[in-house]
Amino acid sequence: MHSKILAVSSSTDVSSRTTGWQPDHLLDNYQLLTFDLGPDPDGEDPITATLVRRSERVEKPVGAVLYVHGFTDYFFQEPLAEFFAARGYEFYAVDLRKCGRSLGEGHTPHFTTNLKFYDVELTLSLDKILTDVGADADVLIAGHSTGGIITPLWLDRLRTSDPARHSRITGLLLNSPWFDLQGSPVLRSPITTAVIKAVAKLRPKLVMPQELSAAYGESLHESAHGEWAYDLVRKPLGGFPVTAGWLNAVRDGHAALHRGLDVGVPSLVLRSDKSHFIGGYDPKADAADIVLDVEQIARWSGCLGNRVSAVPVADARHDVFLSVPRVRERAYHEVDAWLTTLPGAGSSAS
Repeated sequence: MHSKILAVSSSTDVSSRTTGWQPDHLLDNYQLLTFDLGPDPDGEDPITATLVRRSERVEKPVGAVLYVHGFTDYFFQEPLAEFFAARGYEFYAVDLRKCGRSLGEGHTPHFTTNLKFYDVELTLSLDKILTDVGADADVLIAGHSTGGIITPLWLDRLRTSDPARHSRITGLLLNSPWFDLQGSPVLRSPITTAVIKAVAKLRPKLVMPQELSAAYGESLHESAHGEWAYDLVRKPLGGFPVTAGWLNAVRDGHAALHRGLDVGVPSLVLRSDKSHFIGGYDPKADAADIVLDVEQIARWSGCLGNRVSAVPVADARHDVFLSVPRVRERAYHEVDAWLTTLPGAGSSAS
């Protein structure tokens, strides 16, 4: 398995690696562009990533947001984008390689053997945002679930490897970040970790035996018990298969977090106040995190470094911004309060 990571140098011309902005084929009033990521270290060429933005631009922006989705996920959370736009932030979201809009023929959905590989599209996205909004723009990074472990690892590396780029980032917003492997302690034991690593080396695309429950998807999607409309090809109710190589990459990321990171900026960590693990949908799924263990999120949030605000949101779903209306309004209130504490915070609209 290749370990080389395609570098993005400080002199990279972003325009040479992208298409121009085009209408988004999934969301009205949004645009997308595609990054050519070059050879795939995991051997599934060609690979691209997709940056999405609102078509309507913010007048005199106070900054920008780059949002990173989770596993079995892609960007469709328009109210989140509108929330930030109303407060003067240009909103961008990236669909990572083999995810969402970037999932192509011959790709194993969401497959990677190293979370560091995502540094390429994250850095290209940051550069494009700075080109769009201004080289001195303040940029907030937002990550959900798996995106919530990918982004702090990237920032920790960027802080030391590229201080100039890192200096444009002023905050990190994490929405139910995946900070540890949920379930029985046996799954987190050194023996199990070693077995996962060995299998990942020999058969990285081996599908792990445990199937994901469809309960979370059913709690969200309008075709079942939810209110949200999204593409079930890109975000199936029962989730994509979990591969050994991908799981090992995530566990390596968890281990790095547990040793301690320094993301270099203030962080806000939002999560539900409780977890509720179920095999099939029941109404409790609408008022709890049924994907991750919120106690693990609480335990490991302090390992981000810098100043961390960890806030439980009562009755929130796994994606707190997809909770029922009264709950997500509380989550947005917490973000509003946090924004005022950031260095150089601009005035916000109500």
